[in-house]
Amino acid sequence: MADNRYRVNPGSVFSLQYHLVWCPKYRKRILVNALEKRLRELLYQKAKEIKAEIHALEIMPDHVHMLVESDPTMAPARLAAQFKGFTSHQLREEFSWLKSYLPSLWSRSYYIASIGAVSEATVKRYIANQRTHQ
Repeated sequence: MADNRYRVNPGSVFSLQYHLVWCPKYRKRILVNALEKRLRELLYQKAKEIKAEIHALEIMPDHVHMLVESDPTMAPARLAAQFKGFTSHQLREEFSWLKSYLPSLWSRSYYIASIGAVSEATVKRYIANQRTHQ
């Protein structure tokens, strides 16, 4: 009987989930309409590529919230860099106005926390309710 709470890779059984948040440079409210839709697609694409799983995602006009699960070989800082770097490059290529509007798409900073002190359900509810708090 499989236990869905855990993932397996060669040599380990794990459950590593992170709450990741980042913002556009200067916290500009640009993550709307076509840009929001494309960002969502790119995040899921990148997650698949790096064998991560997005459990919850909310894109607000000025920040991104994600609950993502990754294996132990991916350090949290590298996980954040993978999502931010890939999406910045792709979006700036596809939406050329971003190049002249912002010196870089994303702020250099981000927030990341492992899920454990707060339940997964609480983090999912928090992410899902982002739109009602704006």
